[in-house]
Amino acid sequence: MKNLVIVESPTKVKTIKKFLGKNYEVMASNGHVRDLPKSQLGIDEANDFEPKYITIRGKGDLLASLRKEVKKADKVFLATDPDREGEAISWHLTKALNLDKDKYVRITFNEITKNAVKNSFASPRDIDMNLVDAQQTRRILDRVVGYRISPVLWVKVKRGLSAGRVQSATLNIICKREKEINDFVPKEYYTLDAILEHGKKELPIVFYGNKKEKLEINDKESLDRILNAVKDQAFTVDEIKTSKRERKAPLPFTTSTMQQEASKALNFSLQKTMQIAQQLYEGVDIKGSGTVGLITYLRTDSIRISDEAKASAKAFITEHYGDDFYAPYNPPMKKNKSNIQDAHEAIRPSNVGLIPSQIKSSLSRDQFRLYQLIYNRFLASQMTPAKFEVLTLRFAAGDYIFTQTESKKVFDGFTAVYEEADDKNKEPKYGLSDLKKGQSLKLKDLTEKQHFTQAPPRYTEASLVHTLEELGIGRPSTYSPIITTLLKRRYICKEQRAICTTELGEVVNDIMKESFPTVVDENFTANLESLLDGVEDGSVDWKSIIRNFYPDLDEQVKVAEKELEKIKIEDEVSDVICENCGRHMVVKYGPHGKFLACPGFPECRNTKPYLEKIGVPCPKCGKEIVIRRTKKGRRFYGCEDYPECDYMSWQKPKDEKEEK
Repeated sequence: MKNLVIVESPTKVKTIKKFLGKNYEVMASNGHVRDLPKSQLGIDEANDFEPKYITIRGKGDLLASLRKEVKKADKVFLATDPDREGEAISWHLTKALNLDKDKYVRITFNEITKNAVKNSFASPRDIDMNLVDAQQTRRILDRVVGYRISPVLWVKVKRGLSAGRVQSATLNIICKREKEINDFVPKEYYTLDAILEHGKKELPIVFYGNKKEKLEINDKESLDRILNAVKDQAFTVDEIKTSKRERKAPLPFTTSTMQQEASKALNFSLQKTMQIAQQLYEGVDIKGSGTVGLITYLRTDSIRISDEAKASAKAFITEHYGDDFYAPYNPPMKKNKSNIQDAHEAIRPSNVGLIPSQIKSSLSRDQFRLYQLIYNRFLASQMTPAKFEVLTLRFAAGDYIFTQTESKKVFDGFTAVYEEADDKNKEPKYGLSDLKKGQSLKLKDLTEKQHFTQAPPRYTEASLVHTLEELGIGRPSTYSPIITTLLKRRYICKEQRAICTTELGEVVNDIMKESFPTVVDENFTANLESLLDGVEDGSVDWKSIIRNFYPDLDEQVKVAEKELEKIKIEDEVSDVICENCGRHMVVKYGPHGKFLACPGFPECRNTKPYLEKIGVPCPKCGKEIVIRRTKKGRRFYGCEDYPECDYMSWQKPKDEKEEK
């Protein structure tokens, strides 16, 4: 028999082909082959919101070659990704290729390994229409919000703006944090530390309170009263307390926890994390083994691990670390997480035998770093907790108490393999174990510090993902495109790693809150996600969601078109003079970022590249250093007088005069 296997990505073709015999032809659909038309809404309101699908432009030749292979094949195996999107792609393929019901089957595998792929052929199934309908509902809701609201923004603000169902709710969350920061009123407080002489060492201790309770020092009067009371006192060890503490092993990665940890530990953007994870999943050429899929499917909410993976982890841990380091894996039940998609496993290495250090030479630097993070996290999740002995001492100075704590790791447990980015700072050692109860130490110094409470920090990509997950907004696979879209539309910008709103983002958010409050409401957006999960499990009719949502949105759009006033956002004026007409040029935004344009358009059409100065003179010629970008978008530093001066550097140059 001749068989045709259709996968999503061309990268998988080579990997899967080597697992199957000569009777199997493997081809890729390159993602979706049909979609709603770009030029119109594509939803028939009069016909119960039936979607109108068309072949995606540029996919004609691909579909022609797929049809050719379908004619030759006795059986077609639809092997697109094991999620809603993959299920929908398989369904669209059956329509686009006119496949007979008895000619095709659906197969899925969570990892691209020989066993997983072969096993999937042993358990074919029909296309799950609940999954397809859940994807269709999401696509139609997103299309309705985008295509109905975006034109309102074009008319009332400016062209090129967009609104989105999850995008607008996310922007509102970022704007709310910005408002919290702006409205924050700092409060004064003080801390008091003492330095004691401990042999040849210094022992820092921290003010706790009095002998009855913990005290906050909220004003200078209270601080002075405490200082006067303790400065002439002997500091005596009042209490020694020893306790044991355990740090539990982390859970294996889901998509969102992988994104958060890669951001904190590797400084990867969400987009970069997903791109590299996709490469590791689809397969990397390993010396001596050919193309190998290194990790399981990268879009998952689940923390479940297969029995086979547990067994291989147990064998590896007991062999390399010992029996004491292995702990049977029992994932905790998560509260209020009915929307978890448990169709496949957590993200883990597909083969524990492929140790990161042994295949490092076959991977790029970034692939190695992410694979090592996923590998170590998975192993750690199957290991025992780390155990610590904690020593806490209380020092009495008159009626007041100071404390100090130190901990000693007595058993490595999972930390032999993995430590989270937040836990890597080692705790200092003070030699507290040398002290005895009743022992007096001499005061060397008292350090008082004035502080002010801090506003909540701006979101980073990692903390924003954590918030979206907590609120139940979007899905892990959508977090990266949401943030990318907000950056692309210039609703937000990044300063270092912090996400800030722009004036444009604030204006758009204000319009959305005023005219489309349900779209930006986080509870409404989260409720829609749970309804989509209901479609997936067959308990909710997909059309009913759209029937309930669309009329309200339609009414809001009509009101906004009539009542919203136009808002003009002024362009940023630069100090560059237009040589054609003498006006100050303004900063505009195009598909490739900022550029300078003459405000006299259309009479004067002069444009120039926007060169951002960094305030450092060129080491070669003394003119200004500016930020430039390569064709691939990588940032570098060059002289503004290029090509006359060819100075360039990947690292930000420093001002030698300032350094001196």
